[in-house]
Amino acid sequence: MEFFTYHRDRPGSMPLRRAMLEEHWSYMDRFELIARGPTFAGGVLTGSVHVVDVPDAAAARAFAFDEPVYQAGGYRDVLVRRWRNVLGRTMWDFTGGRAGHLVLGFSSGEPADLVPARPDELIAYGPLLSDDGSAWLGTAALVAAADPAAVLTADRYDAVEVHEWEFGGRR
Repeated sequence: MEFFTYHRDRPGSMPLRRAMLEEHWSYMDRFELIARGPTFAGGVLTGSVHVVDVPDAAAARAFAFDEPVYQAGGYRDVLVRRWRNVLGRTMWDFTGGRAGHLVLGFSSGEPADLVPARPDELIAYGPLLSDDGSAWLGTAALVAAADPAAVLTADRYDAVEVHEWEFGGRR
């Protein structure tokens, strides 16, 4: 099962993140990842995205909360949601560049889809779902779009967040 996780940094955590970088990467290397990478706001690190394939929701939570920087207090919160890989590929299969945006749309009810100006701008995307996959809770997209905020139909979401994002490097 695929799960989307987003670890949001605690203010002032950059020295800890730097000190634990190799430990973080070594931990992540143990998992089958669909996408990974840091998020930024104005060049300042704000978090880390990881899309992982694990057996179930309990394994996804263990993945997220056993992460070394989380264990050391570097993150203020973690979002864990079941996810479906609509494109059926990893970020390493995307050939259009190594930076873009994370776009999160949160809502409930009837699912809303992406409105990409160009499908070739989609790095990875899929619905955010309840643990059992029965309820749609929003959408997560990694995009290389000129106007990332326009990727989601804003009127279909209660809240939309846009974050700068970069490929996480090694697979």
